Amino acid sequence: MHGMPSPEICDRARIAHDPRFDGLFFIAVRSTGIYCRPVCPAPTAKRKNVVFMPTAAAAVAAGYRPCLRCRPELSPEAYARIGEETVQRALELIAEGALQDGSVEDLAQRVGVSSRQLRRLFLARTGATPIVVHSTRRMLLAKQLLTETSLPVTQIALASGFNSLRRFNAAFLEGCGMAPTAIRRQNANAPAGALTLRFGYRPPFDFPLMLAFLAKRAIPGIERVSADSYERVVGSPDAPTLIHVSADPKRPEVLLRIEGPDPRAIPDIVRRVRRVFDLDADLRAVHAVLRAEPQLAQAIKKRPGLRVPGGWDGFELAVRAVLGQQVSVAGATTLARRLVEAYGEPCKGAPAGLDRVFPAPERLVGAPLELLGLPKTRAATLRSLARAVAEGRIDFGAGQKLDDFIERFTALPGIGPWTAQYVAMRALSQPDAFPAGDLVLQQVLGGATTGDGSRLSERATAARAENWRPWRAYAVLQLWHLAGDHAVERSERRKRERVVR
Repeated sequence: MHGMPSPEICDRARIAHDPRFDGLFFIAVRSTGIYCRPVCPAPTAKRKNVVFMPTAAAAVAAGYRPCLRCRPELSPEAYARIGEETVQRALELIAEGALQDGSVEDLAQRVGVSSRQLRRLFLARTGATPIVVHSTRRMLLAKQLLTETSLPVTQIALASGFNSLRRFNAAFLEGCGMAPTAIRRQNANAPAGALTLRFGYRPPFDFPLMLAFLAKRAIPGIERVSADSYERVVGSPDAPTLIHVSADPKRPEVLLRIEGPDPRAIPDIVRRVRRVFDLDADLRAVHAVLRAEPQLAQAIKKRPGLRVPGGWDGFELAVRAVLGQQVSVAGATTLARRLVEAYGEPCKGAPAGLDRVFPAPERLVGAPLELLGLPKTRAATLRSLARAVAEGRIDFGAGQKLDDFIERFTALPGIGPWTAQYVAMRALSQPDAFPAGDLVLQQVLGGATTGDGSRLSERATAARAENWRPWRAYAVLQLWHLAGDHAVERSERRKRERVVR
C-alpha cells in the first residue's frame, strides 16, 4: 500500500516497539486473529505469523480484531501519507461525518469521481472500502469511550453515530469480537464525571512550543492557555462544553478532558483537538523533505518537535486573521477581545474567563465594527466575510482543494493571498499552504541567499519553496521561529555593543 513502510522496516520497528511508527502500519497476527500497534507490549509474534496492514480499517476488512493491550484506537492516524489527493479529501470528509448520514455515492460526487472509482482508490491506498474506514473509526471511538469513561452504553452508541442500541451492539460485536458490555466490565473502574480521553502521537512533539504559539493568539473569554494546558469553551451558549488539553509527561500521548458534553458532539470535539494540535503529523516524512534546505535543516535541529497549530473553528480563525492584518499579534488579540465582548454570546454556568462563544457570522453581517477601533476597510472586509459564510459561499469544511479555496477566499474584498494561505494553513490544516507574500519569510530567506539582509520577492520566495512540497506549511512555522531567533540574536548583539561603548 502507498505510504506504508517496507516490510523490512515494519519488522524492525515492531521488534523495537518504535513509537515513531505508531499508526503508520498495524501488525495483524494470524495465530490470534488480533491486530496491534508497533508499540504493543505483548510478546513479539513470530515473523511467519505476522501480516503488516496499512490501516486499522484494512486489518478489520481482513477479519482481525483490535488488541485490548495496545489499543489501536490510541494511534495517530497516517492518512496524510496516502499520497493521493482524491482519497485524502474523501478521508477528511469521512472524518467530518460525510458517511454518517450520506452515501458513498454522495461522497464520490463531492470529490469528483464515480463511486466505483472511489472504492477502487480506497482499496489501493488504504486496504479497505470507504464504508469500512467509516465503521472502523466509529468502532474504535466507541471502544475508547467504553474503556476510558463511565458513560452509559446508550450514550456511547449515540457518540459513535448509532441511533439504535441493538445496531450498535451488533456492529461492535462484529468489529471488535466482543460485546460492548464485556469491554465495560473489564474497565469498571473508569472515573465518573468529566470524560478524559487519551490520544497518541508520533514523537517528537514540542507541546510547550505549541502552547506558546496558541497563547499569543488566544482570544480572551473563549480560550485560556497556561504553561502546560489549553482550555476553551465550545458548543451552544445554553449548554456549553469545557475542554482541557494537556500532555502526558510519561507517554507520547495528549489528554483531553471534556466537561458537560452532548455525547453526539464528542466525535467533532475529538476531530478538532487532533487538528488544533496536529496530532496525526508524521514529522519523519516532513523532515525528510525539508532537511534538504540548509536553513530548514538548521531550524529542525533546534526545534524537531514543531508542528502546525490548527484553528478550532474556521470562521473564528478567519476573523482573527483579518483582525491581524497590518497590526501586531498583540494588537489583533486586543481587537478580538473587543469583538467577543461586543458580539459573543455569554455562556450559562461557564467559569469566568471561559464564558463566551465566538459570534456567529450572522451577528457580524451588519455590525458597526468600526466602533471597536477597526479601520473602515477592515470592518467592511469582516462584514463581507461574515456574509459570505452565512450565505454558504465560503466554508471551512474538510475535503477542499487548496487552490479552489484560495480562489474563492481571495475573491472577497480585502482578502489577499497572504490571509487566504494563512487561513488554509491553520483552519483547513492544509500542509502545503504557503503565504509567499509574508515579509518575515522573504527576509529570512533573502538574508541567507544574499548575505546582505535584503529580502526575496514574492515570486522568488514561492520558487524557493517548490522543493518543499507537500509540506510547505511546516517550513513556514520553522522559518518564522528561525526569524525570531535571529531577532533575539540581533537584540543581544546590540546590547553587548552598547555595553562596550
